[in-house]
Amino acid sequence: MLIVLIVLIVLLAVVIIAGLAMLGMYNGLIRARVRTREAWSGIDVQLKRRASLIPNLVETVKGYAAHEQEVLENVTRARAQLEQAGGAAQAAQADNMLTSALRTLFAVSENYPQLRANENFLALQKELADVEEKIAFSRQFYNRNVMDFNTRIQVFPSVIIANMFNFERFDFFEAEETAREDVQVSFTQPN
Repeated sequence: MLIVLIVLIVLLAVVIIAGLAMLGMYNGLIRARVRTREAWSGIDVQLKRRASLIPNLVETVKGYAAHEQEVLENVTRARAQLEQAGGAAQAAQADNMLTSALRTLFAVSENYPQLRANENFLALQKELADVEEKIAFSRQFYNRNVMDFNTRIQVFPSVIIANMFNFERFDFFEAEETAREDVQVSFTQPN
């Protein structure tokens, strides 16, 4: 009788310890998922902040470089795609397009000394540079959290909990190959 009681106590202790371990893994996965979503919101905020600066920048450039209409339209189109992006992959693609369009816009500005000296343009350029730094930091923070979360849901024993509760991987925020290349711009001198 005493042996049966000891065996039951040991089994009960094992079940309780296993249950607490599973609860700890589940809570750890939830915390990692929440951190990853919070990191994504940081990127989203900075992308929206940058997108809100774009119309001011375009209007400033329009006054000086009216015949560079295609460049201005590309910036506006890329901004609209960024605002409509649904997830990390779409946002990354739209962000890459906007970054490329902005590089072209700033390259165009090199042909207009009066524009480069304009206080509004300089202030917008400085603010965009600040936002770009924040976006880069936010990307790193997000990707670090994605790596942590995706690793957690793939390693044993938390993979069991992740599969039981349908935890899904997050996409990394990655630059496309074209976004890593230098922008090639060719201009004719303005009349």
